[in-house]
Amino acid sequence: MDLLSQHAGEAKILAGGQSLVPAMNFRVVQPSLLIDLNRVAELSFIREEGNVIRVGAMARERHLEFDASIEKRIPLLHEAVPNIAHPQIRNRGTIGGSIVHADPAAELPMLMVALNARLKGKNKSAERWIDAKDFFEGMFTTALESDEILVEIEIPFMPPRTGWSFMEVAPRSGDYAMMGVAALVTLDKEGKCNSAKLVYLNAGDGPVDAAASTQMLAGGTLSEKSIESVAVHASENEINPFGNIHASTDFQRHLAKVLTQKALKQAAQRAGESQ
Repeated sequence: MDLLSQHAGEAKILAGGQSLVPAMNFRVVQPSLLIDLNRVAELSFIREEGNVIRVGAMARERHLEFDASIEKRIPLLHEAVPNIAHPQIRNRGTIGGSIVHADPAAELPMLMVALNARLKGKNKSAERWIDAKDFFEGMFTTALESDEILVEIEIPFMPPRTGWSFMEVAPRSGDYAMMGVAALVTLDKEGKCNSAKLVYLNAGDGPVDAAASTQMLAGGTLSEKSIESVAVHASENEINPFGNIHASTDFQRHLAKVLTQKALKQAAQRAGESQ
C-alpha cells in the first residue's frame, strides 16, 4: 500500500500478468514501477462466510473452477469459469486481475454483475465496498482510485428456486467470445417468475445488464412467446455491440437474441427442477 500510495498513477499492480504483460510487450502500457502481489498470501483464499462466498483478489481462476463451495453455492460461476481462455491462462490468471482489467469481452466482470457481487477496494488509510454494478465505469475503467487495489470479492449464494445458464459463442475454444450472456431465473412457489437477470459480455463498453428486458418477465410464466419477446427487446434495445473482425454489429445482435432464448429456457428449466 505504501508503494502504491507513493507512486499513484505511475505504478501498475502485477497479479497473474496475463493481461498486463502482453500490454507491456506491445508498449500499450509503460509503467515506471511494478508492484508484485504474488507473494501476498493473505489475498489468495476462497471461503464460505454466512450466506456469501469471499474470494481473495489473488485467488487463481483455476481455484474457482474446482472449488466445491463455488460449485454448490454459485453454480453459474462454476459453469462459466471453464470458458475463460485456456487452462494455462487460468492457472496463472487471478480473479482480481481480470475484474480490474475490466475488459468488456471478459467473463468475470459480467459474472460479478450478474451475481450481485461486492468488491472491496483498499488504500493506505481506508477500505470501501463497491457494488459490481457501480464498479465497471467503461472500457478498461473501474471505480478504483489510483491509490486503491482490489483486495476481496464477496459473492452471495444464489437464491433457492433459481436456475442459471451461461452461454457464449467464440471463433475457437479459448478465444474472446463474439457474444455471451449469463441468465438467472428465480421462480416463486407457484412456478411463476419472481425475478430474472440477463447480463451480456462484448455487448458494450462494459458488462451490460438488460434490466428493462428482464422486468418483462416478472410475475409471469416463462413461455416461448415471453422469452422470445425478452430476447428481441434485449438484443435490439439494451446492448450496444461494436462489431469486430469476426462479427458485425448485426451478427452480434443476432447472436445475443439466439443465446438469450437458449439461456432463459435452460435457466427456467433448472429453476423448475430445483423446486
